[in-house]
Amino acid sequence: MEKNVSKTNQGIKINFTGAVEKQNILKMVENCATGQCECMSDDTKKKITNMQVSGKDGDVALDLSGDVSKEEIEAALAKSKVLNDPCC
Repeated sequence: MEKNVSKTNQGIKINFTGAVEKQNILKMVENCATGQCECMSDDTKKKITNMQVSGKDGDVALDLSGDVSKEEIEAALAKSKVLNDPCC
């Protein structure tokens, strides 16, 4: 799976391509929204005002609205158990 993180006017856009299932990205977003993940600090979570998943398996986009940095999101992606642990 390839991850491409870019800054937008509204926040951050992450494009996932290759071996990526949309349901896994939706699960990651749900875990983040409900506080069931430890990928990012509470301070970073508070900066995100909206999370929107679009696309299809093999080409999924995640748009994050809010005053977050590209570096904060890249660090969170590196820690994501949903993305980095194929068993779960």
